[in-house]
This record gives sequence, structure tokens and C-alpha cells, in this order.
Amino acid sequence: MRSAVTNDAARDRSQGAAFPVVTVVTPSFNQGAFIEETIKSVLTQAGDFVLDYLIIDGGSTDQTLEIVRRYDRLIASKELPLACRGTRFRWVSEKDRGQSDAIVKGMSRAEGTILAWLNSDDLFEDGAVGRAVAAFRDHPSAAVVYGGSVYIDETGQTVGRYPAEPFDRKRLAVANFISQPSAFFSRAAYEKCGGVDVAFRYTMDYDLWIRLTQHGSFVYLPEDLSRFRLHDASKTVFPRYALENHRECLATVRRYYGWAPLNRVAAYAYQVVRNALPASCTHSLAVTVLLSLPVAAAHYLWYNKRIRIDDLKMLTPANIRKLRNMERLWV
Repeated sequence: MRSAVTNDAARDRSQGAAFPVVTVVTPSFNQGAFIEETIKSVLTQAGDFVLDYLIIDGGSTDQTLEIVRRYDRLIASKELPLACRGTRFRWVSEKDRGQSDAIVKGMSRAEGTILAWLNSDDLFEDGAVGRAVAAFRDHPSAAVVYGGSVYIDETGQTVGRYPAEPFDRKRLAVANFISQPSAFFSRAAYEKCGGVDVAFRYTMDYDLWIRLTQHGSFVYLPEDLSRFRLHDASKTVFPRYALENHRECLATVRRYYGWAPLNRVAAYAYQVVRNALPASCTHSLAVTVLLSLPVAAAHYLWYNKRIRIDDLKMLTPANIRKLRNMERLWV
């Protein structure tokens, strides 16, 4: 693994980490169009902490490695102004088994007591790491600190807002209101819960949040900590990923809660029908929704064996609007 270390970072570690060490892992593969912005958003974070930044690349063939090597040189030569107490920049490029595998590889090499991962097309807001560090200082028993996030497009223009909200474990079954690039977690809690599960391709963050609820509190910061990029190649918005994403979500909720929430089943049924219809029919939202209703009803009763009161309570206009907004990327 290649690395560049500032003198301040080395000194802080040798003195027993006088300042908290924050590890940020960026899994990467052929994101040369965006990764420089991502790197800058991490390395320009300011505050009383030591930054341990790892880029785990899956063997990119575009301009990604050229960009990474340039920042390695800039940090090693101290040509890049840094605003935190010290920085260690490390990277590796080799074939891996995908995003989850890259995250696990990075976390296994982490030096921080506070951990996060930032995908190679997303960005931290200025001051995000410092605010997370302050929140962990104020809430030492916290497993996770998370904030809001805005959606941006390929050009960086804001196109929406992630529907983050204060923490409620039961509510987490219905909606993943924790924006992954705005979430920081304690190393102790991460290790106790077993870390990221490499079996997940799409919802590794959602699975992790649920398991982390057993190992500390969740602290919500009502401010934006990241910018979540949506583009045609993103797993978040690319249509062919939608069915598998919803299947993973539904399986995860059933595993930990023993319950299949109505909105989860309905979203999954919609994608099942959408994928089964001829392409000429999927342009009609009304037709797809109508055909998915009996599929959703059958799956809901099969999973739950009854109609749950919690699901009936969820059928309020405000809730439906919010849940519909959270699903809007998939339809």
C-alpha cells in the first residue's frame, strides 16, 4: 500500500493520539470523472483531529490512478495545504470483489477511533468531519453520528435532499433515513457488530446501521454533512439495479425485525412487475402500479400472515408523501 504521511500526523500518533484519529475509506473503480472532487473534499477538512485517508481502488483503467498518484505526491512534498492536525494518505489499486469488499479491506487497515466511508463520486461538506468529531466528544457512548445530505447531479448542481430524520429504530425498518456519506461510526461499535457484510452489494450500509443499533446510541445532526451524487452509472439510480436493491432491503428488514413493512413490500412488488413487463409497458406508471397491487398484497400476507396495525398507521398522507419521495429514484 502506497502512503504519504505528514510530519504532524506522525508526531500526533507517536504521542498517543493527542487528537482523535478519523479514518475515511474511499472505495473506487473507474470514477476518474469524480474522484478528484471527492479527494479534495476529504483532504480540506479542518479541525482538531488527525485524518487517516485510504483509497481502495479495484484496478481502475481510467484516469483515477493518475489523480491519486498526484495527490500522494502533493501530500508527501507538503505542497498541499492541510487544515487538520495531521494527515496520512494511503492507497492501493488491485482487483477486488466489489464495493463491500473494498470497504472491508480499508476498514481492516484503519487507524482511527472514528470511521467513515465516502464513495468516489460523493463529497463531504466543509467542516463535516470536525462536526462529527465534536458530536462524538459530546456523546461518548454514541455508535453512529449522522447528518443530512443533498443530492447533486453530474455537474455538482443540487437536485434534491436526502430525507434524513432523527433516529428511531422502529422507523428504520420502514425507511433508511441515514444518508451513508453523512454517517460516522465508532471503531469499537463497528468491530463489535462485525463490520460491513461483504454478502451485500447494494444495502451494506442499511444492514450495518441496523446491527450498530445494538452497540450504542445514534446521534442526529440536523445539518448537511455531505453531497450525494446521482448519475447514470450510479447504483443508486441505475434502473437495472433497482430490483436487487429492493430485494436486499426487504430481506434485511425481515431478518432483523421479523416484519415486512407495507412500503417495503409494495416497492419490491413494483420492481418485480416492472422487470417482468415488456419495455413498451414500463413507460406507464399507472399500469405498472395497478399490476403490482395484487403482487404486493400476496407478498405482504405471505410474509406477515396478517395485516399489521403498524402498517395501517403508516397510511397517512404525510407519511405516504415522504415514503414516495424516498422511492422516487427507482421509478
